[in-house]
Amino acid sequence: METIAIKATKRTVLGKQVNQLRRSGQLPGVLYGPGVAPQPIQMDAREASRTIRHIVGMRLIDLEVEGVTQKVLLHDLQRDAIRGNFLHADFYVVDMQRPIRVRIPINLVGTSFAVVSLSGVLVHGLTELEIECLPGNLIPSVEADLSALKEIGSALHVSDLYLPPTIRVLTDAGEQVARVTYQAKEEDLSTPVGTVSSEVEVIEKGKVEEEGEEGAVKAPAAKGGKK
Repeated sequence: METIAIKATKRTVLGKQVNQLRRSGQLPGVLYGPGVAPQPIQMDAREASRTIRHIVGMRLIDLEVEGVTQKVLLHDLQRDAIRGNFLHADFYVVDMQRPIRVRIPINLVGTSFAVVSLSGVLVHGLTELEIECLPGNLIPSVEADLSALKEIGSALHVSDLYLPPTIRVLTDAGEQVARVTYQAKEEDLSTPVGTVSSEVEVIEKGKVEEEGEEGAVKAPAAKGGKK
């Protein structure tokens, strides 16, 4: 798998002054993680944005800050609500020897015979899968093959998804990913993910708050495909 790399430098401009930093062509960010004090950073906005836009799913990144490279996850993004450009990026430092819990996107692939030939309606269920693994075994996403849906009423469940043995699936095996029905309206098949213990590192979406982010909306870090 191709290595993703981003270069950054330490940042001294904080608070509302980051707007001026953005106008100078820099993308502000924060680096943090277990045992790592939050470190404000900045990146060349054009180069960093180009790299971030090509990240599909959940991927490890080699983040170099003034000559020191660390393995990180792109934890959170802020995007301008009108122009769509990135305003702020959070990077989470991972311990390669410590299991992490993350959510990866579920990508629907293939074609359902029941939909194409029997006029069935595809109903979408879960869009993300919660997994646990060592960072080095992380996969960006998981595929759900719709070709298995050959009859009206047939369904794909979490138990039907294939993942490497190095990955533990935490989402309930009976949860539906997709099914074919006669109904013409969409249904929400997802259910809230239960709480997890603190024995492993849980990577939840969120950001280190910083001033000067008015008018921004969050964009999820883990993307199912290019926009």
